[in-house]
Amino acid sequence: MDYATEAHPDAKGGKTGTEVDNKDLRILEILRDNGDLTVRQVASRTLLPITTVHNRIRRMKKLGIIKRFTIDVDYRKIGKGIAAYVLVKVDSKYMKGFRRTQHDLVKDLRRLDFVHKADIVTGTIDIILLIRVKDIDELDKIIIEKLRDVQGIESTETLVILREG
Repeated sequence: MDYATEAHPDAKGGKTGTEVDNKDLRILEILRDNGDLTVRQVASRTLLPITTVHNRIRRMKKLGIIKRFTIDVDYRKIGKGIAAYVLVKVDSKYMKGFRRTQHDLVKDLRRLDFVHKADIVTGTIDIILLIRVKDIDELDKIIIEKLRDVQGIESTETLVILREG
């Protein structure tokens, strides 16, 4: 039995409720590729009964395994065709002086309308931002006039995404 993917039975031989098995993983894989499918369509693709799929999805939602269902946006069609990663080095002395943490800074950065995602990471960089903008001129303005003026940011490095995949 592969303990990473198989359910661990309780004393009565049933699932304890927190583990996922290969059927759950298959349902997750199908939903990851297309979260818009109905339970009936997922059941058809997994060859499981509809009620089984429904109960498994409901259980995984309750356990927080499935956090939310979302959409895949074509950002070019809404005027946000340029995406870039911005690597942020935090000014630790400033942050300590004002009793602020990287978590506080990330929370503030996530509020900026151009920040699509902000994550704290390990290594020589402290935070990685995903920014979406209309064009390079807008990206330039945001980096120079907005991000570099944020208190607690020591430096930034920008990586423009050539092709998302």
